[in-house]
Amino acid sequence: MKIFAVIGNPIEQSKSPVIHQAFAGQAGEVIEYTKKLVPVDGFNTAADDFFKNEGKGLNITAPFKYNAFQYADILTERAELAEAVNTLSRQGDGRILGDNTDSVGLLNDVQDRLSWPVKHKRLLFLGAGGAVRGVLFPFLSAKPEALVIANRTASKAEDLERKFSTYGPITGIGLDKLDSQKAFDIIINASSAGLNKADAQTLPKACYHENTCFYDMSYSNDLTPFLQWVVAATGCKKSNYSDGLGMLVGQAAESYFVWTGSKPSVEPVMSLLQSF
Repeated sequence: MKIFAVIGNPIEQSKSPVIHQAFAGQAGEVIEYTKKLVPVDGFNTAADDFFKNEGKGLNITAPFKYNAFQYADILTERAELAEAVNTLSRQGDGRILGDNTDSVGLLNDVQDRLSWPVKHKRLLFLGAGGAVRGVLFPFLSAKPEALVIANRTASKAEDLERKFSTYGPITGIGLDKLDSQKAFDIIINASSAGLNKADAQTLPKACYHENTCFYDMSYSNDLTPFLQWVVAATGCKKSNYSDGLGMLVGQAAESYFVWTGSKPSVEPVMSLLQSF
């Protein structure tokens, strides 16, 4: 039996065991997948113990993605650029591979499930933390017309512009400079603290047009605060906004593929989670 787990602190809220058991069911496989609460200073010990006991793959959630980045023996390009790892897997030679599947999870959700094309479009990311850094490379590779990062502290957005400028048309600015920008086709809320309705109301109307699509990387059984504002302020149709549930399931599907070579279907698992 293949053994997997997710580790984090806190961890009780994690839906990963349900998601991965559903993936295994699609493939006709039997797996063990557990969630493990790890002390904030105990990541390396927990990871060592897992892999010494025949564990094959680990998912990593907050606050350990940078610890996992440092722990891995080898890194994929997307993990190296993100400086964060959410997927560890034991290779045949015993080395531990570190990968970041958040990026492909978000891009696939936006382009494939939601059918919001990125190529030649203007993109706005709200926030400049690890969640944004982890997804910039694949989004720039999808050849947008422009990708703008807006953050309360402009210097953090400018740092990401410098780091990723060789990969595509990226600009980092402060939130207070948004009124100088042309309208965006896709606006993605990736602020680490979550953009509440009061914050969202500071977004200039010039930032969006009648067909702008809005995405919140957070997810909730109800509309997130950001999406509540979107619906109330812009009146956009339901097909033009989404929370991050699809990203959650999509990044998990990519992790499952990294571990097993089997690519699961996302939609049935999303329906399962929404039925809870």
